[in-house]
Amino acid sequence: MSGPDVSVVICAYTEDRWEDILAAVSSVRAQSRPALETLLVVDHNQALLDRLDREYKETDEVRVLANAGPRGLSAGRNTGIAAARGEIVAFLDDDAVAERDWLRYFAEAYEDPRVLAVGGRTVPVWASGRRPDWFPAEFDWVVGCSYRGLPRGRVRVRNVLGGNASFRRSAFDAAGGFATGIGRDGDKRPLGCEETELCIRLSRARPDAVLLIDDRAVIHHRVPAAREHFRYFRTRTYAEGLSKALVARSVGADKGLESERRYATRVLPAGVARGLRDALLARPGGAGRAGAIVAGVLTAAGGYVVGSVRARRGGTTFQVPRVEVAARE
Repeated sequence: MSGPDVSVVICAYTEDRWEDILAAVSSVRAQSRPALETLLVVDHNQALLDRLDREYKETDEVRVLANAGPRGLSAGRNTGIAAARGEIVAFLDDDAVAERDWLRYFAEAYEDPRVLAVGGRTVPVWASGRRPDWFPAEFDWVVGCSYRGLPRGRVRVRNVLGGNASFRRSAFDAAGGFATGIGRDGDKRPLGCEETELCIRLSRARPDAVLLIDDRAVIHHRVPAAREHFRYFRTRTYAEGLSKALVARSVGADKGLESERRYATRVLPAGVARGLRDALLARPGGAGRAGAIVAGVLTAAGGYVVGSVRARRGGTTFQVPRVEVAARE
């Protein structure tokens, strides 16, 4: 098939997600536009590494690797980037499955040589079978999914979302890899924003770069029952504030909070108004959604303040590694 070769990186860290990992790999192998390879990067878990080695030892297009860097998602992704042979490196969460045309839509966007990153749309799959009444769609990023307020279609964006994203290999030559110290490491905080920091860094290194989201490139992301509760919502929004403070420290508040200002001043007030309207109309969860939006804003702001103070005191550090990519065969 014509077009750039695509390597898919899936980072895994726990045997608790065994069936999810197998489903993620199967969804890549079923793509209408085949991947060159699937790289399973295991984060410092020898039992899982050995088990996956046995599972895929007879499968040429799936390679199992150990995270070669410090524990955490960022270093795992960097390990996958370094080993990838494709011109495009795509990332899929280990508890998500991609729709059949996921890679086809990514590859089409790279026909424009200016495009250095393309993300897609991530749809939540709730463990309970349905969205909790109180959970606002504006905060679906809390569970790793696309949220209300993102632009529709194929459009330019400041940053892609890491669980459903792709980059041209040359992007890592220009900007380096994912920063360690920001991204997810189990349940430790901070928990995210590494892709935001990378994309802003990339745009600075390559001002001509085009970064896109194509909402036709869809994956379905499992949301476990524990994440359907307000306690997780509150913890995760606080951690997001901590992460945003680190991003602002790295790239400056103007760029680091550029998209968030529009989100906070337009998307969220509209969400509160929608929730209050639903409450007046006696629709389930309206008041809860409005309240959750307000609570999410306050806890994220609190995390940002705490994170900013820690950053100024040097209490939290992160590093931007250079990634030596594999030579193409």
